[in-house]
Amino acid sequence: EGLYHTYTMATQVPAEEGGLLKPWGKGYWNVLAASQFDRTSLDELIRLASDIKLNMEGLSKSEPLKGKVLGLLFYEPSTRTSSSFHSAMLRLGGKVLSLKNIKTSSVAKGETLEDTVRTLECYCDALVLRHPEKGAALRAAKVLKCPIFNAGDGAGEHPTQALLDMFTIHSELGRIDGLNITMLGDLKHGRTVHSLSSTLSHFDVKFNFVSPDFLKMPEYVTKKLDERKVSWSESEKLDDLLKDTDVLYVTRVQKERFKGPDAKSLYEKAQKAYRITPDLMKKLKAKEKMIVMHPLPRVGEIDPALDSDPRAAYFREMRCGMIMRMALLCRALE
Repeated sequence: EGLYHTYTMATQVPAEEGGLLKPWGKGYWNVLAASQFDRTSLDELIRLASDIKLNMEGLSKSEPLKGKVLGLLFYEPSTRTSSSFHSAMLRLGGKVLSLKNIKTSSVAKGETLEDTVRTLECYCDALVLRHPEKGAALRAAKVLKCPIFNAGDGAGEHPTQALLDMFTIHSELGRIDGLNITMLGDLKHGRTVHSLSSTLSHFDVKFNFVSPDFLKMPEYVTKKLDERKVSWSESEKLDDLLKDTDVLYVTRVQKERFKGPDAKSLYEKAQKAYRITPDLMKKLKAKEKMIVMHPLPRVGEIDPALDSDPRAAYFREMRCGMIMRMALLCRALE
């Protein structure tokens, strides 16, 4: 666990990882952790994704990745991440090999992760991996020569989600610098907020972390924010924070991450803690120009009645996800 925390949040490549966690770019296209990106590479990705958004039809016609194959290897359920990578590759003219039903693969016979990814590398030009264990993408990268994208490793990181969230914020509000970002919900297990905090720490932002006491943002995340001199605060209540918030990032309470004899009672307590509704937005005086985001799926924490509010950006966020993943694939495979 300590080694995992080192590799996910370090600003430099840990010596013990043999240089695997290199800065993204300049011929190195693995996306393993948010810490691979700096302000320069993040600004580059925003520009590239913005260009793709404006030229979607032309890019699809030119098929820049024709003849390339992307492998999808998902050990956990996924709707948006797997579908957006799939769609991104098809729109760029490539093909997709998908292995999502692990029960029908050799994994069911006891095959190791390393052997599985090396097998798929024989058929594919790049791989997308989701796995329940922290550090799984790094394990896979150690034996691969092709680019690999971490699509979520347990309660660890989800770096491509952080990149698409960054792009969503920029697309919706026109900037990131100077914004007040409030993250709400399960911040302990939410890999999206771990990666997004690291990514946005390269900008001039302020964070508000709102959660039950037993689901607080991990210390290794806040410690890195302190090192980068990023302003942040913690609270169990949203009441006094929403009126100054530019981005409200809501997360699901992750039932599957709760373990131990008190798991059920803690989950039920956490799930009832917050619910964003049109009435709450009005009562707490949310800004007219702000956005509500959510990586989805949602399980009661955002009232569907909010969906028609122009500030509800979570479905537009999904579109931005496909575009950002097109940008990453272009850089890795063109």
